[in-house]
Amino acid sequence: MFLLRHGETEWSLSGKHTGRTDVPLTERGRDLAGSAGNLGVRLRGGTAPALVLSSPRTRALVTAELAGLIVDRVDERLAEWDYGDCEGRTTPEIRETTPGWTVWTHPCPNGEDAAQVGARADAVLAEAQAARADGDVVLVGHGHFSRVLIARWIGLPATEGVRFTMDPAAWSVLGDERGVPSLVHVNLRQVP
Repeated sequence: MFLLRHGETEWSLSGKHTGRTDVPLTERGRDLAGSAGNLGVRLRGGTAPALVLSSPRTRALVTAELAGLIVDRVDERLAEWDYGDCEGRTTPEIRETTPGWTVWTHPCPNGEDAAQVGARADAVLAEAQAARADGDVVLVGHGHFSRVLIARWIGLPATEGVRFTMDPAAWSVLGDERGVPSLVHVNLRQVP
């Protein structure tokens, strides 16, 4: 199973939390997405994926297109963490009123909590795991949500996604070792 994070946006570059807001890719983000496609083909051994699911956000859909992927279905469950009142704000800005705040440890007022995001991740992973019988599965999405997918795949709580990195236009590969879910690669990217 392959996870692809969308390419760079102005908000990801500046550290603003970007959930519901549909921010376009930067030119560099578009270049990174194209390069991600080349790396994805190599990671998959040149075979086309059996299933490609994408977040409905334009930044994910455009990344998929530029990476040469044909999206089989747009899936709302792959949307980024809903940051609620923290949307569009950086961590330092949020910490001005909530010292020590992180998305992993504090609530996002009027948004999702880690348990809700983890439940979405579990549902996506169950479907993707079943589809793996037909070949490779690619999930195109976002930074925090992809990190939750990684954590949940290996049986960790959603909050343990803090321990993984997903740079813009980076791949992570989820597999198994003798039937036990494992991380094959995390945060791979090819810089153009």
